[in-house]
Amino acid sequence: MKASEKFKTAIETYLNVKALTDALFADTLKKETKNLESCFHYIFGEVKKTGECAFDNQEIFDMAEKYYTDDSIGTPAPIQCRVAVSAPEKPDLFSTAPAVPENEVQKTETVPPPVKPVQQTLTLFDL
Repeated sequence: MKASEKFKTAIETYLNVKALTDALFADTLKKETKNLESCFHYIFGEVKKTGECAFDNQEIFDMAEKYYTDDSIGTPAPIQCRVAVSAPEKPDLFSTAPAVPENEVQKTETVPPPVKPVQQTLTLFDL
């Protein structure tokens, strides 16, 4: 399987930005035993193990990080699959909420909090 350019770019950019902000990870990224193509194969293998077909970006980025930081991960075997990368939809505050018919709207009544009795302080003369 050959990863799409969009997928390659997303993973590579994430790893490079992480390396710029984390000096320890920058050294890890330079390991001779690890490379980007094997990283893709590792990610594809991990995704296949789950049996799921949709992942959050951060889940995939975490897999890429783990590939580079975990020395017990060798060279994964290539996997035949397709990768789809899509940008998240931008939320629209005015049209995303479904309309609720007025007959289904429930009115709620606010209940005032219970009033605590005032504690009186006794003086020596009160005893």
